[in-house]
Amino acid sequence: MGTLSVIIPAYNEEKTIQVILAKVSAVELITGFTKQIVVVNDCSSDNTIQKVEEYCTQNPDVDIKLISHPVNRGKGAALHTGIREANGDYVVIQDADLEYDPNEFNILLKPIVDGFADVVYGSRFMGGKPHRILFFWHSIGNKFLTFLSNAFTNLNLTDMETCYKLFRADIIKGITLKENRFGFEPEVTAKISRVENIRIYEVGISYYGRTYAEGKKINWKDGFRAIYCILKYNIWSR
Repeated sequence: MGTLSVIIPAYNEEKTIQVILAKVSAVELITGFTKQIVVVNDCSSDNTIQKVEEYCTQNPDVDIKLISHPVNRGKGAALHTGIREANGDYVVIQDADLEYDPNEFNILLKPIVDGFADVVYGSRFMGGKPHRILFFWHSIGNKFLTFLSNAFTNLNLTDMETCYKLFRADIIKGITLKENRFGFEPEVTAKISRVENIRIYEVGISYYGRTYAEGKKINWKDGFRAIYCILKYNIWSR
């Protein structure tokens, strides 16, 4: 059927990177899809890169491409690099933490395989999947950002800020992306919404959120940046 490139941006994820690589490697994709894993180490100051190299040595049969940024450039920049280096027919984003379950790749792939979708978002706010109860204001912020984004894109997404986004590779590679940090989500949503005849689907996924003590990195400043990006890429920089 094709190859799915799994883009994993990693910054100081030494505690979880081998676990997530094992989870991604173990997933059996539907209809014969194969996997390519692209890890982009965003100049981690811990042992992230050593942990990835160790996993590669111990699992030589797994298709893993490791790229390292010489300076820390942000999650968005790591995703730009990963998308550029991906060889698959489809691209999915997977955070290096354990908040999202790679076993649900097949939920994202099904609308693609069935011939309905070009892009699939995994929503933490729809369906009957388990999700960890955390951070009231964070969830309100997510829903507000999704609402604001929808108002400009005329989409009816429930979770614009989700990590799990699966794209047809030719579509995402054909979009010029600029945001180097967490502005990636509103920027890519604004830009794919304008692709002619694009078919965007959304499916329910689980969410095993982290606390800040457990390593969560996004904060209120990123929320304000997201508002700016929604306005920028839907109005000022169309």
